[in-house]
Amino acid sequence: MSNTRVAAGPTIVGLGAAGASLAWRLLDAGLPFEVVEAPRGAAVRSPDRTWSTWGPAGPGPFGHLVAAQWPRIRVVAPDGAAVTADLGTWRYRMLRSGDLDRAVRERLERAGVPVHERVVDDPATVPGPVVDTRPVPVPRTGRTLLWQHFLGHRIRTRAAAFDPRTATLMDFRTAQPAGGVAFGYVLPTSPTEALVEYTEFSAHLLTPQQYRERLGEYLQRSAIGAHEVLGAETGVIPMTDAAFPPAAQEGVLRWGANAGSIRPSTGYSFTTLQRQADDLAAQVRRGGPLRLPRPHRRRHLLMDSLVLQALATGRVDGAQFFVDLFRRNPVHRVLGFLDGTTSPAQDLALMNTAPRTAMLRTVLRR
Repeated sequence: MSNTRVAAGPTIVGLGAAGASLAWRLLDAGLPFEVVEAPRGAAVRSPDRTWSTWGPAGPGPFGHLVAAQWPRIRVVAPDGAAVTADLGTWRYRMLRSGDLDRAVRERLERAGVPVHERVVDDPATVPGPVVDTRPVPVPRTGRTLLWQHFLGHRIRTRAAAFDPRTATLMDFRTAQPAGGVAFGYVLPTSPTEALVEYTEFSAHLLTPQQYRERLGEYLQRSAIGAHEVLGAETGVIPMTDAAFPPAAQEGVLRWGANAGSIRPSTGYSFTTLQRQADDLAAQVRRGGPLRLPRPHRRRHLLMDSLVLQALATGRVDGAQFFVDLFRRNPVHRVLGFLDGTTSPAQDLALMNTAPRTAMLRTVLRR
């Protein structure tokens, strides 16, 4: 783990999910800090996107920014058979990056916290202790590297087409890539409006035309019907068991997607970032060295590594693997595992529902 000495308030480089989450907490605590953010339109600036969280409570301090939430989730098998689960007191929630960006910038302006707009090529040129949330090249030192890549359209249909109380996490009525998995993802905000994504976990990216074709095919298979496109979002997220190295410069703490906060087996990171932001804000309040909070438990990283390798080698059928995960386990156990909050006993129970022969072969190959 990397660490650096905090002599004064830190400088946060980047106002994405990580930077904004830490800035919000430092504002709450009344602690001094500054922000450096790339100007709007800069190539290094992250595009607007949707973040998802789940659980009994809201996502850290951002409950008031939740754009939509669902009391039920479902997973659809390739043959159309659906596994639907009621979440009870839990909710599956959606936040929009643009809403968080506007909210944190309004608070920064009211508090008089400097936001310096420039592209940072070398964090050593930034004054003071630095929390660097910029992306870095993905290490190629792990056993497996897949990409989670997607195209999503916010659509409005002419006729009612969605159940606004149910989020579809994975709909496998799509052509499946070799050495990976593909699915539809549907977050409805009304009977006629939803974010609909085509997502792949695979070793190779598609062309823009291919993404449009795959999404169009999924919309057609889903019988969503005539619709208009209100907006679009794309993304490419690394799914790797490689370790991200700390920053080489003294006084720079890497944090976020550039430091392993993304869960390797799912591509989720927002809830992990909230846990880490709480820890980092407490460290700033105490003074002394800043130390990167561990994003994931070691046993979860080991399990993720095995799943990624089994998918990439084709030892498991990805669609069947995920459908069975939800079909054979209580929904809170699966979502807890995906969020990294399950106990060793819960993890063992989950492992007992995995395809044993394929996973054993993967373990033996190690």
